[in-house]
Amino acid sequence: MGPWLDSMTGWLTVNPQWLGVAIFVVACIECLAIAGIVVPGTVLLFAVAVLAGSGALSLGETLLLGYLGGMLGDAVSYFLGRRFHQNIRRLPLLRHHPEWIGSAEAYFQRYGIASLLVGRFIGPLRPMLPMVAGMFDMPVPRFIGVSLIAGAGWSVAYLLPGWATGAAMRLPLPEGFWPEAGVVAAGLAILLGVGIGTTLRNKKGATRLTAALTLLMLAALLIGWPHLVQLDQGLMTLIQEHRSRAVDGAMVVVTRLGDFRTQLFVGALLTSLLLLTRQWRHFIFVGVTLLGTALGNGSLKWLFARARPEVLSAPLTTFSMPSGHSSASFALFLALAVLAGRGQPPRMRLTWLLLGCLPALAIASSRLYLGVHWPTDVLAGALLASCMCAISLTLTQRPAPLDALSLRIWWLILPAVVALLAFSALHALPHALERYSY
Repeated sequence: MGPWLDSMTGWLTVNPQWLGVAIFVVACIECLAIAGIVVPGTVLLFAVAVLAGSGALSLGETLLLGYLGGMLGDAVSYFLGRRFHQNIRRLPLLRHHPEWIGSAEAYFQRYGIASLLVGRFIGPLRPMLPMVAGMFDMPVPRFIGVSLIAGAGWSVAYLLPGWATGAAMRLPLPEGFWPEAGVVAAGLAILLGVGIGTTLRNKKGATRLTAALTLLMLAALLIGWPHLVQLDQGLMTLIQEHRSRAVDGAMVVVTRLGDFRTQLFVGALLTSLLLLTRQWRHFIFVGVTLLGTALGNGSLKWLFARARPEVLSAPLTTFSMPSGHSSASFALFLALAVLAGRGQPPRMRLTWLLLGCLPALAIASSRLYLGVHWPTDVLAGALLASCMCAISLTLTQRPAPLDALSLRIWWLILPAVVALLAFSALHALPHALERYSY
């Protein structure tokens, strides 16, 4: 598809007024039953997002158009399944490829609502699951609610990388930015590749290997961050150029989710609920992850004593490396993701980890947007939490693998954690808006 993709991007470069339509249509096709499998929508989305980031569209416009297009694709797929039910199997492509709908059907029957949340990030399943949900007559309000939530995470995960690439190519970044970015990206690619590969193959010792590689990457970053100044300054310039008053309020709400007091209360609530339900080993795993990450973060901050960026009108006086918001949020949501994946196949465990990373990544990104941390601070926080989570899981599972928590316990944990996070974020919003002004 190389020549065809080149001609499409070339035409959109000359006619940028059609770029918004292109993002909407490609996102719709990517989420549309059957078409999302046949058309390489992921590649197209990245290409049009790069063009949008080059100055044609703002990040908010890009994400919104992709989100709305994805919602339309979901809705059309759902109502096709609801209208034709099993007769849809007679379509020519599905007659020749019954495995397309068969795998989505088995996945939906096994995981129900969770399949629509998790399957959104699994390529072959993404466009087929809404249609299968319609075939099985999932209630319309329930489908809409789940689709709205899943689509938000999907649009960020699939459009933000391309938009950021386009924006970075447009700006006059510092000399040495791209070599430094390449080194960091290569290290992360090796870490993720080895971790995902060993997990999918269900290799013995995959968690220990992930812990070791993450610790090695963290050590390299802590030693080498003085040599990544161009990367830090370039990314900070890129992000701060796109700040706007309209987005500041939303970012402050997100960043409040990672505040020390919020994370302390949520961690205490989660561990208390695990104790009350007598989930002793799960309690130890979560406790070691959260407490180990907090102690490691405080020690490293004191050791490196790195100054924060001077972006705010009244810069914070505490140290910067690693980011406490990043480490705390990744520790919390990775721990929840690990618990959610217990007793499930490797691909499902990885998908839960991906979903857990999304809110943590949003909190970490808010620190960059607000200008209170350098990019390497945020990366160090994420690596610290990931390392502690892997170490804690390795130690906890030495006698035997952790059992899956029952649905009864999840219905106790999730509403309580979500409610506390929401209350804490909104409670101090007015004061926080003044604190993070620039």
